[in-house]
Amino acid sequence: MTGITRSNAADFGPIVTVQTPTGARDIDIYTDEGFSVLSHLWTRSGWQHKSSYELVWMGIPIIQLPEDILMMQELIWRVRPDVIIESGVAHGGALILYASLLDAIGKGHVVGVDIEIRKYNRLAIEAHPMSKRISLIEGDSVGDDVLARVHAEIPSGATVMVALDSNHTRDHVAAELERYAPLVTPGSYCVVFDSVMTMVSDAPGAGENWQSDNPLEAVSDFLAAHHEFEVDHALNRLEVTYCQSGFLRRLETDAE
Repeated sequence: MTGITRSNAADFGPIVTVQTPTGARDIDIYTDEGFSVLSHLWTRSGWQHKSSYELVWMGIPIIQLPEDILMMQELIWRVRPDVIIESGVAHGGALILYASLLDAIGKGHVVGVDIEIRKYNRLAIEAHPMSKRISLIEGDSVGDDVLARVHAEIPSGATVMVALDSNHTRDHVAAELERYAPLVTPGSYCVVFDSVMTMVSDAPGAGENWQSDNPLEAVSDFLAAHHEFEVDHALNRLEVTYCQSGFLRRLETDAE
């Protein structure tokens, strides 16, 4: 193909009509409100169209939004953790992302935990140049044996970050938060992925009861009981995210 794709302002007007609980409203896309509304709708539409499945990091598929990838990059560069623990391996792209950032920093390793690490995903991860900074643990992320192996990967005095991206039910995320959040060192983060489920609970591809059975409810319950953590809303400033209210920072001094 030699032709170019050209979009023009004249293709669509800057005023869009949206349905709200109080009725239809006209929104100007160039206002702050318009940006927030379009970000919300784009996130939902993109989820249904599986836009996050289109991305690859250093040759390995990574099922994350570009905006969340950038925020994780920013977070890892700022915190400079010694250990990043991720539950939920999938193809391994996020492990490679985190390992490549640690490699640029010049220290640290990533621990990937999943109840099943498929053969060809494992082979691709282990053959990757960043595998030197990755350890894989197969098993139930909330099982005592797996937790013992995770603890063994954390050197004394290490700065630890956690990313939870495995089974996204409220109960499982709650169980992971209770077990993995205590590993997070003060000033570091526990990042909970896929709180977007409540936003897309009406989508054709959504699961049953997603409005109430989702990671965001687990985060809400956890924060009510653990005042040593707070939501860092600055990491949601791009507004398009699958981690709404999911960047949880551990306070430098734990709250009573």
